Amino acid sequence: MPRNENNSLQTAAPQHYVCVHGHFYQPPRENPWLETVEIQESAAPYHDWNERITAECYAPNGASRIQNLQGQITRIVNNYSRMSFNFGATLLSWLEEYAPRTYRMILEADAASAERYSGHGSAMAQVYNHIILPLASERDARTQIRWGIADFEHRFGRKPEGMWLAETAVSRWVLDLMAQEGIKFTVLAPHQCARVRALDPSEIAAPRTNAQAAAEKQFKRRASGAVDATAEAAPKTAAKKNEIEWLETNDQSVDTTRPYRVKLDEGRSIDVFFYHGPNSRAIAFEGLLNSGEIFAKRLLTAIDPNQPADRPQLSHVATDGESYGHHHRHGEMALSYALHWIEENKLAIPTNYGEFLAKFPPHMEAEVVDESSWSCAHGVERWRSDCGCNGGKPWHQRWRAPLREALDLLRDQTAPLAEKLAKTLFKDVWAARDAYIEVVLDRSQASTERFFSEHATHELSAEERVTAYELMELERHTQLMYTSCGWFFDDISGIETVQIIAYAGRVIQLAEQLFGAAGKSLEAEFCAVLSKAESNVAEIGNGEEVYKRYVVGGRLDLEHVGAHYAISSMFRAYPDAGDLFCFDVYRRSFDVLASGRGRFAFGRATIKSRITEESEDVCFAVLHLGDQNLSAAVRRYDSAKDDGLWDAFAEAASEAIARANLPELIRLTDRFFGGSMYSLTSLFADEQHNIMKSILDTTMDEVEGSLTRIYEEHATLLHFLTESNMPVPPALALTAGFAVNASLRRALDADRYDTAEVSRLVRRAMIDKLALDAPGLAYAADRRMKRAMMALEQAEPAGTLSVLNETVATAESLRSLPMDINLWQAQNIWNDMLRRESASEWSVEWREGFRKLGHALNLSVDDLVVEHGVATF
Repeated sequence: MPRNENNSLQTAAPQHYVCVHGHFYQPPRENPWLETVEIQESAAPYHDWNERITAECYAPNGASRIQNLQGQITRIVNNYSRMSFNFGATLLSWLEEYAPRTYRMILEADAASAERYSGHGSAMAQVYNHIILPLASERDARTQIRWGIADFEHRFGRKPEGMWLAETAVSRWVLDLMAQEGIKFTVLAPHQCARVRALDPSEIAAPRTNAQAAAEKQFKRRASGAVDATAEAAPKTAAKKNEIEWLETNDQSVDTTRPYRVKLDEGRSIDVFFYHGPNSRAIAFEGLLNSGEIFAKRLLTAIDPNQPADRPQLSHVATDGESYGHHHRHGEMALSYALHWIEENKLAIPTNYGEFLAKFPPHMEAEVVDESSWSCAHGVERWRSDCGCNGGKPWHQRWRAPLREALDLLRDQTAPLAEKLAKTLFKDVWAARDAYIEVVLDRSQASTERFFSEHATHELSAEERVTAYELMELERHTQLMYTSCGWFFDDISGIETVQIIAYAGRVIQLAEQLFGAAGKSLEAEFCAVLSKAESNVAEIGNGEEVYKRYVVGGRLDLEHVGAHYAISSMFRAYPDAGDLFCFDVYRRSFDVLASGRGRFAFGRATIKSRITEESEDVCFAVLHLGDQNLSAAVRRYDSAKDDGLWDAFAEAASEAIARANLPELIRLTDRFFGGSMYSLTSLFADEQHNIMKSILDTTMDEVEGSLTRIYEEHATLLHFLTESNMPVPPALALTAGFAVNASLRRALDADRYDTAEVSRLVRRAMIDKLALDAPGLAYAADRRMKRAMMALEQAEPAGTLSVLNETVATAESLRSLPMDINLWQAQNIWNDMLRRESASEWSVEWREGFRKLGHALNLSVDDLVVEHGVATF
């Protein structure tokens, strides 16, 4: 059975180190009004892209696999505990709520890496929501850094040593802000190094090795012209007397195997690692992750064999973390094997930046190229101009400049309005904004009271608290609207750009509520600038149309939330007090009356935002005539004026339903509510999707049943045609394919798994040469196996052998399907069960059956090693 292994570092080649950095990030995708990621059809069969990439990358890297030559798993590794990594703060927030096991693996990996790497955790902080800091105002840049640090400390329980810059976009003043906040180092691309020179020996923090001293002496001689430096192709700049001369590195000639110190204002400094460019590009774009051994050997090529053995050298790469599993399938396994192979063969020592920096402080100084980044050949123009960098389509990006101009207008015009309004609420509105991250991270009463106690000018009334929250939320969304992905791709109508325009829409809405006439004029000014942003899509035209088409209709207030509550209550039950996205709903009354197929619901509720504490009483009425035929009315409820009117309406509506007088019911509803009506299209996207699915399920069951009957009646004919190599009529082939795939999906989703039925259906598909829906069936099979393992968990340790035998049969059946089944979650549960204390109490029969299950799940049971840092599930 498996064994745990701490994997203490072995002695490797002298002073040769390797470090792999992964920048794990997804743009914030939350609906600005609901604070949740809504369904994204393009991510199917997953709910959204966060969920899909978590399944393909973030989760697998927490329990990655190393296989033997037979393809069986021999080692389970938490890649995060061995590599260097950063996660976007907004992504970690999503993982914490929707993928808590993956989230826990990331946090535990940082603790495990600190044990492995001399007390230095592998996690780096990141500027909060991926803003291009050289293009930000100084105030916004400082907030981004402070929020990124606060988020990191909240999650990892320690101060960050390093910080990742969005797109590695850098300027000297940005580094200075980071140094002011205590950041020790960052990582940049090699072309972002402008020039280097040796530090004066008095500025070096630790004793140098002989090789380092010799290297610095040679460098100074080259810089002074004492030796021929032409072979280095490094231009020289004039130097003052007795000053060490700079060597230019604009051709990416910087030595990436060492750290550098960047001197800043007032005696501050920050250290920088410039990653190996060619090797990093090979990971991202050249298929290097197709082989773990080739990946490992390529990492070692960055180490110069001509250097003395005691000269510390670090081979390090940096790419998007999504390379390891999402962009490159099984890339996480290549990473695991590469680091294991290097360490096992003692070719270099895996490390992280914090440990290497502590062991070998910089002996060289560098200056960076201001306004440069890793993903734009033109500096930071990708985020403000039509520079030619894009996602690959032959389109212009002239829309970038007016988009930034429009957002700058909102930021700059709301800032003085915020300062004016905040005078009676906050001691310092900008200090309050910097501290508001603590509320975003923890909206408990204790946290919010702490925030107001420290930053409010006095004890705020309930109304003042709402205003203060709305002001802070406006400021939060002025940060979110600058998320870099909004400029990265091809057109202003792309989903990433629509997302940041939606954040701007929330800023506009809050400004209208907070600032009176000055706030209400902002939308027209914003749209006037945005109209200059030309879209490549003729139907769209420009950015103003993007705003009106995709954002304005999605703006919500508490009445809209009430409408959603009212409509969805026809399809699912709500408690008297419950939550709906980021709102609390308190039901005051609710009645449902039926007449034939029709149902009529009416009631009252209080809706309260958990974000701003704004609340509103509403009353509603909903008429549902079956399927999608539904209409609803909602309006604000004022007890002082409406109590008697509401009672009269309820009595009259009940009488109309009793008499099946629908025209009278509609007239009563129109008279009481007035205003606009709501329908199923008024529902928030997820609920709309769920309700339409439930409506469609009945229809689809009828369609599938009809097609299955047709197929079964003519199955022998289809089989005869296939055996005779005669062409199958397209209509019959389509019917057969639909029927078999539908039957397989039902069999995989059934409460009880029928292995014989699944085998029969697969055999029929093979004989009749029917195309199977491999992605959809693989997804269903993955869920089936996970369900089986969870049922086994519930049965253990007192469960019967029948449950275990059924699980083994299920695993063996699914392994035989003609498609690649993802058994990752099932394997994790197997490993977790084995590591529990109760495993020692298993009977001989249970243990033997469990071994058989492990083999069925493709685990090399007797050789399996679970490395230190792999969390239990």
